[in-house]
Amino acid sequence: MQCAHWRQVPLGLAREGWEKSAAEYIDGAVQCQLPAHEGGDHYGLLADVGEYGTALWLRWHGRGEVELVVLPDCPVAAPGPDGEGCCLFADHADQHTWEDALEEASCTS
Repeated sequence: MQCAHWRQVPLGLAREGWEKSAAEYIDGAVQCQLPAHEGGDHYGLLADVGEYGTALWLRWHGRGEVELVVLPDCPVAAPGPDGEGCCLFADHADQHTWEDALEEASCTS
């Protein structure tokens, strides 16, 4: 289950993110892409960066400070020859994004 926390992207950071990324626009709000959690930092994906294998993320903690961070993509893929890649950044502490899909599939089979 994905984290339910959302954060508005401050106009100045949206403008800065647009300049740093290959995106045509930056969303005005982002949802944390990590699995459900209460403490620690939240990370919302803003856009891919021009460099291969990196993305621009909005990082925030509670209602406090918010910042742009460029992070390398997570290199881990699901098992199997057609394994789906993880949609998070390298060194994230929680489960990979494809692990929820595997758990749901195993519950219904």
